[in-house]
Amino acid sequence: MIKSLADLEKAASEGARSIHPPYLKVIVGAATCGIASGANEVIAVAEESIKLIGNGAVVTRTGCIGMCYEEPLLDILKPGWPRLTYSHVKPEQVAGILEAVKDGKVIKEGLLGKMEEIEDYTRNTRNIRNIRNTYYRYPLESVPPEIAAVENLFGLDFTAKQQHIAMRNCGIIDPESIEEYIARGGYRGLYEVITGMEPDEVIDMVDKAGLRGRGGGGFGTGRKWSYCKQTEGYRYVICNADEGDPGAYMDRSLLESDPHSVIDGMLIGAYALESQQGYVYVRAEYPLAVKRLGKAIDDAREHGLLGKNIFGTGFDFDLRIVKGGGAFVCGESTALMASIEGKPGEPRAKYVHTVEKGLWNQPTVLNNVETWANVPVIAMRGPEWFASIGTEGSKGTKIFSLVGNVNNSGLVEVPMGITLRDIVYKIGGGIPGDKRFKAIQTGGPSGGCIPEHLLDLEVDFDTLWEAGSMMGSGGMIVMDEDTCMVDVAKFFIEFLKDESCGKCVPCREGLAQTYEILDRITKGQGQESDLDLLEELGKVMQDSSLCALGSSAPNPVLSTLRFFRNEYLAHIREKRCPAGVCTALIKFEITDKCTGCTLCVKNCPVDAISGKVKKLHVIDQDKCIKCGVCYDVCKFDAVRKQ
Repeated sequence: MIKSLADLEKAASEGARSIHPPYLKVIVGAATCGIASGANEVIAVAEESIKLIGNGAVVTRTGCIGMCYEEPLLDILKPGWPRLTYSHVKPEQVAGILEAVKDGKVIKEGLLGKMEEIEDYTRNTRNIRNIRNTYYRYPLESVPPEIAAVENLFGLDFTAKQQHIAMRNCGIIDPESIEEYIARGGYRGLYEVITGMEPDEVIDMVDKAGLRGRGGGGFGTGRKWSYCKQTEGYRYVICNADEGDPGAYMDRSLLESDPHSVIDGMLIGAYALESQQGYVYVRAEYPLAVKRLGKAIDDAREHGLLGKNIFGTGFDFDLRIVKGGGAFVCGESTALMASIEGKPGEPRAKYVHTVEKGLWNQPTVLNNVETWANVPVIAMRGPEWFASIGTEGSKGTKIFSLVGNVNNSGLVEVPMGITLRDIVYKIGGGIPGDKRFKAIQTGGPSGGCIPEHLLDLEVDFDTLWEAGSMMGSGGMIVMDEDTCMVDVAKFFIEFLKDESCGKCVPCREGLAQTYEILDRITKGQGQESDLDLLEELGKVMQDSSLCALGSSAPNPVLSTLRFFRNEYLAHIREKRCPAGVCTALIKFEITDKCTGCTLCVKNCPVDAISGKVKKLHVIDQDKCIKCGVCYDVCKFDAVRKQ
């Protein structure tokens, strides 16, 4: 049980030894991205191989450090050596890597870099003992020369411009070890807050830090807490982990990699709000996140950090996990609370705010995973430190899931104010095949598409909104020259149409009509008057929808109309899809470059191609389903798409 600072420091000492033991330690990234890439198979081989090394050597799991494009990742910690990181590790490589390390040698193949000392998050201004990671102070003469000058992992292009605050422990600690979390400064801010600060002082601290909600709305966290505190009633705090945006997985990764940071933040918020009960509403489709969060809650309760009389102060607080209802709209605050109550996940009108009447009609604060994960750092480092990062109106950092047509896909946590160009090209490594950048969609399915001429836009809540998009929860989908922007708008509108709860007419009917118009345009059946109608429908939805799903739903259409209107006109006037995506507006033809190799004939799924060996082949346009297989398999560029 942890009841005092001395107990906390004892747990931290145990955790520090676990993070950097005096024996060989093998760490494998085993969040969902790592497991999907083969991490479990790597772990199985590592566990067998480590038995031959003995001397206490262990294999452990960690979460996702963000480099999803390099998974599976395997780290080697050997006393006296820098931390070694191998990427794209195959099970058959593991035994050789470990055998070499045992003999004091290093296999260079797959070696990504070494991880030097990361900023020490145990520091604060309140004289808590500073536990430093002494593992990195190694004598260079004890290191094999082939790795003495290995590039620092946090100096790579992908990581150099990042600053991990919410992700501070991701890929560093075992997510199922409360002691390792404590060794990295966990629950210290909580201790200082509940033993030395009044609840209103905590709210003031978060307000001074300038932390805004990372779930999409960007509302001031301290202001929200303050409004709730002014309302009488039994207060609740909720973590929104119902992440449903296509291409977004920040919340899932945080819960899989560092669940205690969310619990820690919620405890601080609960103390500030004088709340005794909290809920984490998490997608049921995130089984690993649910499992690791559940263990973290159990461990925190077992150590006395949840439940009754926390730190002997008389402060009581406990947490429950509620699995999501399976609908995208359940991420909306009032729909989420209705779902927790066992009702259908439908939003309600916002004339009464949830900070006044939320869960079970009681005052409720709802913040998302990333917001809660930032709170313990503010408590440790102080609001001034946090407010020194970012822009005037958007403080701190933001996690984005960088996906789509980009070389380095993964999670990135960057200071507010970084440009889109830096994210796409310096962190993301640019576009595969050196293709031309076309657009980046930010903010989830309700976000907008930002064109190339705005690549130098500084990323924060306000600038993205002005550009016709939004921060949202943090999804970023990169699109190249082969993307049809009309088709993109249609895709997101179809998703939102299917996910609309149907409760209000503007959203239900507006999305259905918008999709129908876009579908006609992509089939070459559109009219120029449709563009005015799309804009009119969008404005009606923005002004009169019941919740944020409907009011933000037109963004994909309005932003593409604003920046890519010529593509809409090409579909309507010329019956042509410039990107060659919309199947109704394209056809495949075989040119005189054809050598008659018959490869296209063998691969056509509908036998639409005919021709003799070494003779020019022909595509039967009536049979052709425009799948593009012939285009993909032709080795002589003889198939033309037009």
